[in-house]
Amino acid sequence: MVKRTDIIGMMELEQSFRELGKVPQTVATQSARAGGRIALKAAKANAPVDTGELKSGIILKRERTRVKGKAVYDVMMDPAKNDVFVKVTKDGKRYYYPASQEYGFLTRDGGYVPGYRFLRRAIDDNKTVIEKKVLEVAGKAVDKALRKGR
Repeated sequence: MVKRTDIIGMMELEQSFRELGKVPQTVATQSARAGGRIALKAAKANAPVDTGELKSGIILKRERTRVKGKAVYDVMMDPAKNDVFVKVTKDGKRYYYPASQEYGFLTRDGGYVPGYRFLRRAIDDNKTVIEKKVLEVAGKAVDKALRKGR
């Protein structure tokens, strides 16, 4: 003989999951942008201040995606400022100034100057803060959507 069990509140739970599936793309976008802003602020604070252009050239840009419910933001150097960032030496060699500041560079006499890693540290140093902010913003939006559906 087969025993049948009923779970109290199962219908409400199923309804909540259906409503959760209808949460708009803006929830992912808002939460990803909120986390990205933290990294952007940290990157600008960590950037070396030799010229001042480096700090103003750091931007937050959204990646394009076809996957629904996915939003990714990059903290990157502004491509519109490449004319400022690309330097040319006297012998005609070109180099990208932000990359040399991030990763380091070789000197003329063969020495190595280590990079500041300001973009990398912006993410690594604030990883837990960024995760908490993303979850907080997404949680609020999901709660709002679930309350709206009832």
